[in-house]
Amino acid sequence: PSPASAPVPDAVTVDVDGVSPFFTPNRDFYRIDTALTVPQVPTDGYELRVVGMVDRELSLSWDELRSRRIVEHDITLTCVSNTIGGELVGTARWLGVRLDELLADAGVRPEATQVVGRSVDGYTCGFPVEAALDGRNALVAIGMNGEPLPLEHGFPARLIVPGLYGYVSATKWLTEIELTTFEDFDQYWVPRGYADRAPIKLMSRIDSIDGLADLSRAADGTAAIGGVAWAQTRGISAVEVQFDDGPWERADLGAALNDDTWRQWAFRWTPASTGRTSIRCRAIDGDGVIQTGERSEPLPNGASGHHQIVVFVV
Repeated sequence: PSPASAPVPDAVTVDVDGVSPFFTPNRDFYRIDTALTVPQVPTDGYELRVVGMVDRELSLSWDELRSRRIVEHDITLTCVSNTIGGELVGTARWLGVRLDELLADAGVRPEATQVVGRSVDGYTCGFPVEAALDGRNALVAIGMNGEPLPLEHGFPARLIVPGLYGYVSATKWLTEIELTTFEDFDQYWVPRGYADRAPIKLMSRIDSIDGLADLSRAADGTAAIGGVAWAQTRGISAVEVQFDDGPWERADLGAALNDDTWRQWAFRWTPASTGRTSIRCRAIDGDGVIQTGERSEPLPNGASGHHQIVVFVV
């Protein structure tokens, strides 16, 4: 990569058992797609085409793709199917070619409003052109966490677009990028009831303890609780925790690596008594927006609501 990413500082992590690691190992990274079998795409004969509403259609071989300027960015991905407190979210260090640089070579026509990614198996994603050109770290990725892109995560190339749910942006086994309009084309999930535009919603999660578990206290009487929060492209400025119907209290945060990755949080609580307690969390993004408590299901454009669990203080 040029330039190479700096090592991640230890300060991004909080010292609470059970909090998700900052980087999700490839073997543990969630996989959601429509492929019944993992496509096997050889690099010999591979071709990535850029077509549609462009001034110059492009066709890149594997060697030509790899010979372009390669960059590295740390980005959290989120699936639209992720429920409140769910695990369909993960962070990786992605290696690849900037999408805006590729599209600049093709020349995007002014009438284009949608970028469509096509997989080798015919699957399609579609997202607004501005998400490719507004300066965010959108990539044609070929590497993941220091390894070639794993087969099940899209080898040899896939799209990564910070701030958008995967179903509109994260085409795996990528063979074509088409510039078109939303009026002229519906990507795979739109006729199935999902929204055609899907920015990621502000969300937070409790990781360190499961619901209905016993919460033990340390020798000093405190109990440590922790988790993660995310709002890709906007970042996280605060996380708050509530016990039963008490006031919202600010948690400690791990250092912010960038606005495209999740942020770990921790709260050291001194319970007044033992027994049943309800714990909630909510996040505040970099623009000062507070995570809504209004619950919605993943369909049509992502779940919302506070993650809440009941534990038993012992």
